[in-house]
Parts: sequence; C-alpha cells; structure tokens
Amino acid sequence: MIPEGSRFEPDPDLVLDDHSLPEGWEVTAVEVERDLERLTALLRRHEDFGRGWASSGPEDVLVEISPRGERMRANVVVRDPGGTAQAWGSVHDRAAGRMMFVLVVDRDMEATLRRRCARVLCDWADGQAREVGAARGLEVQQIDTGAFADDERFRKWLSGAGYDHVRTWWQMSRPVQPEEASLVADPALWEDRGVRFRRVTREGEGLPDEDDLHAVHDVLEGAFADHFNSHEETFEEFVHRLREDPGHRWDHWWLAELVDGDAPEPAGAVVATHLASDDGPDGSYVSYIGVLENARGRGVATGLLRTVIADAAGRGRNRVGLEVDADSPTGADGLYTSMGWVTQYVTESWHRDVPTG
Repeated sequence: MIPEGSRFEPDPDLVLDDHSLPEGWEVTAVEVERDLERLTALLRRHEDFGRGWASSGPEDVLVEISPRGERMRANVVVRDPGGTAQAWGSVHDRAAGRMMFVLVVDRDMEATLRRRCARVLCDWADGQAREVGAARGLEVQQIDTGAFADDERFRKWLSGAGYDHVRTWWQMSRPVQPEEASLVADPALWEDRGVRFRRVTREGEGLPDEDDLHAVHDVLEGAFADHFNSHEETFEEFVHRLREDPGHRWDHWWLAELVDGDAPEPAGAVVATHLASDDGPDGSYVSYIGVLENARGRGVATGLLRTVIADAAGRGRNRVGLEVDADSPTGADGLYTSMGWVTQYVTESWHRDVPTG
C-alpha cells in the first residue's frame, strides 16, 4: 500500500533491475519492531568504521523507518536466508530534484557479499529516483548520499555505482565553558548595533508563532539560494523535516532582525538542536545558520553563534557542533575557526543523476 502523498514505489521488486543476490537472500520492507535493534547496530558500526566512533541511537533510525515518515521516505533491507537484515537502504524525498539516500551494509560480511548487497541497494535507489522524479514532473532526479572521507571501501562502492564526489564538508566542534553563559545579555533577547537577536515567539509550551517560522524559512531559503546544491524546499517540507530530528527543540530557533529602520527586518536565522550524549554532558548543534546578503557585514552571523554558545553554556552543555562547506564562497570556515571551532572529521557528498524517462 502506498502511503498518501508518497512518490515512492513500496514494492522493491517493481523498481529493482539488479537481483544479483545469493539464493535465499531477499530485499524486503523494513519491519520496525523486528529490525530496529539490528539497524541501529549496523548504523553504529558504519559510523565507527568511517570516523572512529558511533553516535546514532534507535531514535535516529526511527526518523528513517517509523510509520510517521512514510509519506516522504521509503526503506528496504537485504535479508539473509535466516531473515537477518544484513544491509539497509533508505531514501528521502527531500525537495524537488533532490532525493537523499542512506546506504548501510554489515561490515562483517564477506567482501563479495558486501559488494552485492551495496549494488542491489544502489539499484533500488535508482528505481526510486525514477519514481520520485517522474511524480514531480522532472526529466532527471538527483540522488544525494554521503560518505566519510576516510572510508575508502564505501567510496569505491559509490564510485562503482555511478556516483561522483561533488563536495567536501568539515564537521566541526567548539568547546563551551560555563562562564560563556554571559557571552550575551540573554539568549532569549538581546541587541547589538542595530541588530536584535531573539528566540522565535512562542506562547507557553505550544507551537511558535507561524509568522516567525515563515521568517526563519524565508531567511534560510534566501541565504542559501546561491549555495551549492540548493533546492527549494516548501515551508511545510522544511518544518516537517526539522521536527523529525530527535534533537529538535523550538527554543533552539532564533531570528536576527535589523531594528534601526522604520520596522524590524529579518536578517538572519539559526536553527540548533540538542545533542544527547551516552555519557557526560550533552551538547548543541547548529543545523542551519543563514544571513541575508543585504545584512552581511553587520555581525549577524557572529551574534547568532554567540547566542547559541551562551544558550548551550546556560544549559550546562559542553560543546557546539556544526558543518561547514570546505569550498564555501562566504568564507564561513574562517569565522568558525576564529571563534574556536576545529574540525573533528570530514564527510563528502556524492551525487548521481538518474533520468526519469
């Protein structure tokens, strides 16, 4: 059964051209109760192999496989003859022209089996790209996936499946000290040189003011319009996707406004999340930070970052993480480095364009 609004084909056999699995192996839908623990273990092993440690938990896997995400996502697993999931593929209809793809294969399998599982799941992703692209009226659908820069084996799988390495990303982190809670007057609301920084307006524990949410969306769409691989995301897609994040908190969304004119004018925005830790203090993560072109050079980005740092310190957190484009035309890496961020590991974007006809 196709979930209402989904552009994916739920039957793997209808989109798979490559069935080169050993006898008794099969590609099937994910069963949440049956597979959650196994997929979490596979994902953590994938992370540990690629960067030296694992951070994902069941809540991260549930973002991909739970029924609430079926409208925008599809998932399959490759099962061995005993029914154990040995590989996992997940696709996300992220925005018009951009489909995300997660590929995870058991690292302990024999090398030939690993390659065959990866090849079949890449073929499944191709088929889903054709479905999604055709449903959106596109001639070509991009598949966007990622790799750890040090995971040479995984990179070879992607290259062999027709993907190209198109971008490199620095995954950065900055330590936070308790005294930095006073870095700004109040993370909820403060001003500096004609710029006001404030949390999105919210009544009690309810939803934020919709005008504020639209302002955040509009600022980020405008700020990234000319950036690498920018694809327009509707307001509904944007809010739905960010609320799925296990670390989502409405009180981690901020707006920066120019207030030295006749009326406040949105100029920048930041969306942060809560980073939970298995042991030790938690952290914060800057999911998005953007400044409109006409407001650049006024300290807006610095002010937003200082706000997130002060907020994290006030919550007793010990770090703030973020991702930066290694080839960013804005020179953002220089700002982050000057404020104490250092690169912990490197990831890559790999793309494949699939004709829909």
